[in-house]
Amino acid sequence: MFHIFQYQPLRLITQTSLSSMCLKLMLSRPVAFAQIWKSWFSSHSLLGKKNIILMGPPGAGKTTTGRIVGQKLDCPVIDIDDDVLEKTWNMSVSEKLRDVGYEEFLEEEGKALLKFSASGSVISLSGSNPMHAAGMKHIKKNGIVVYLDVPTTVIMRRLKSKQTDRIVGLSPGVSLKDVLQFRKQFYKRWFDIRVLCGGDIEAEVVAEKVIDAVKRYQDSELETFISTRSSRSGRSMEESSHKLYFSDVVTQGLALDGGLFVPERGLPKFTAEEWQGLIEVTYIERAQVILERCIHPADIPASKLAEIVETAYGENFSCSKVAPVRHLAGNQFLLELFHGPTASFKDFALQLVPHLFAYCIPRSCNYLILVATSGDTGSAVLDGFSRLHDTDKQRIAVVNFFPEDGVSPIQKSQMIGCQKENAWSVGVKSDFDFCQTAIKQIFTNSDFTGFLTVEYGTALAAANSINWARLLPQIVYHASAYLDLVHQGIISFGSPVDICIPTGNFGNMLAAFYAKMMGIPIRKCICASNENNVLTDFIRTGVYDLRGRKLVSSFSPAVDILKSSNLERYLHLIANEDGQLVTQLFNQLENQGHFQLRKDLLGKLQQDLVAGWCSDEDCLAAIHSVYSTTGYILDTHTAVAKVVADRLQDRTCPIIISSTAHYSKFAPAILRALRIAEINQNPLSQLHLLSSYSALPPIHWGLLETLKKTGNGDHQVCAADMSVLMSHIETLIQNHFM
Repeated sequence: MFHIFQYQPLRLITQTSLSSMCLKLMLSRPVAFAQIWKSWFSSHSLLGKKNIILMGPPGAGKTTTGRIVGQKLDCPVIDIDDDVLEKTWNMSVSEKLRDVGYEEFLEEEGKALLKFSASGSVISLSGSNPMHAAGMKHIKKNGIVVYLDVPTTVIMRRLKSKQTDRIVGLSPGVSLKDVLQFRKQFYKRWFDIRVLCGGDIEAEVVAEKVIDAVKRYQDSELETFISTRSSRSGRSMEESSHKLYFSDVVTQGLALDGGLFVPERGLPKFTAEEWQGLIEVTYIERAQVILERCIHPADIPASKLAEIVETAYGENFSCSKVAPVRHLAGNQFLLELFHGPTASFKDFALQLVPHLFAYCIPRSCNYLILVATSGDTGSAVLDGFSRLHDTDKQRIAVVNFFPEDGVSPIQKSQMIGCQKENAWSVGVKSDFDFCQTAIKQIFTNSDFTGFLTVEYGTALAAANSINWARLLPQIVYHASAYLDLVHQGIISFGSPVDICIPTGNFGNMLAAFYAKMMGIPIRKCICASNENNVLTDFIRTGVYDLRGRKLVSSFSPAVDILKSSNLERYLHLIANEDGQLVTQLFNQLENQGHFQLRKDLLGKLQQDLVAGWCSDEDCLAAIHSVYSTTGYILDTHTAVAKVVADRLQDRTCPIIISSTAHYSKFAPAILRALRIAEINQNPLSQLHLLSSYSALPPIHWGLLETLKKTGNGDHQVCAADMSVLMSHIETLIQNHFM
């Protein structure tokens, strides 16, 4: 058997004699001691007996990178091709491939890998090693597999001037591009860490990225979360020692102090080269890469995350591009976010989050997810959680509270139609703000939550945009939209764009701002409101004032919101994580109905955000105008954003308008905008009438199917009373879990 073990003489020295020797060396030659200790500690603390295993396609630079990493860590370096295969076979790899052919070569290569063993080394695999499952399982047992992810176009360019007779699978009729694409599935199966290697990045830089990635992999302590209402200086030792990780905040939802969770060290940054490496890849690949950087592998391993992302976006979206960008007119582009099963942008988070949640929660407890919705979240969360595996549905259920008279008829029909054995809708005789506030109060009611845990073994969790996991998929589609414009040749990477979003709870807008922080060149984020324009006033004046404000029902119900929950996360960010200030502001809002930002914070805010609003009349006029000139039908929320974009954009750069829902969900308003005189009150009839227009985009497939099955359906309705809501929750728990 082929063995390489790192010789570690320091381990043979007793602790006493080691201390004595170190002391003498430190006193006599302090510089030499520091260098020796740094070298020994860097390799031993990072590797121990584990190996760093470099994996990637031919031409990825595994051998060169491996040598540099080994030099930096002062540990053995092994190249599988040169040091194992060729020595085992007594011939070159290319000769062996010619002698035995493609399939036999893979088998022989795998057998050699099964006989190989090493410890504390840097190992560079061959490009075809990952295609042999047994061999990879063997070598992975004692190593951290690092995938050098190099864009296919870069690999093709690198290999153009090199001999390719060592590349397994390359033959007449099979192109190099085909081989590289085929192998990706195997690389994705085995890696623990991905290192993006875009462009003409130097091997020295790649080596540093590998070491940094391994350090991150081994230290999950770096990626903890805090509440927006906690302050580093004000936290007790007990609070500081009780660390919260991604899996904790996914299940907990809301912080115990009433604040929202944010990453303590902020979001990861991508370099321009890393973003450019994602231009050519699919939406699913972009999502996986971005989420890998935001979710530590100790919480969800890369292989499991890949499986979840594929499940979420693979077959549940009607468009292969998942979130396509369409040119509307002039320098305006639409980011179509309605191709999911329930026809709104909420599907991006809520096809993914249920699977993240199911993976993260402990198996010993049941969970009831509480959701408040102003329209689109309800059906999306019901659909998402109903798609879990049967075993997960037995321990995870969801209840959706929505304003009984505050959503469109089609939205209500859809929420009723999406009810399943573990997913229910409850109409509340109030508005969205009451529903959202009630859920926050229930989460912070320790007597009630404690009672549910003790009596029924059931914990409560949140799936609203107050849950941190809801925001991450939204970051992905904002980044992807920019990359699509680059891919289409509309802009070059680095050129700025503006983004305009119909904004109510501020989650979608916050995600766009996070994408900007992570390196996407977004210039201005434009908030578009309807007549419930508290956010517009706040962004213009710094005064958040609910006194005397009543919620106005509009044709764009998803933004009929007065209290924007995710604004708290943004203010925490621009206030340099001053939890005391955030607590003061939101306590004042709760108790007095208003607060005012300091001038310096307002200045920061206005560097990032601009805002406008439009009336229902302007909204309908925009729908009619766009349809008349382009044949495209905007939904009511997208129309709000279109009106505001027209007013506020300066036309010096492209603007991406988030099209957050399909117009089918708001058929009565759309038919009115198209100036149809008589409108049948039956939602299904309304959709059939709209489909007769043969407009773009066509009627939403999922919505039509849901309404065909629904009829009028049944759902529970309750009064706007906290005790009544809590009683409903207890009854649902008894019926499902007991």
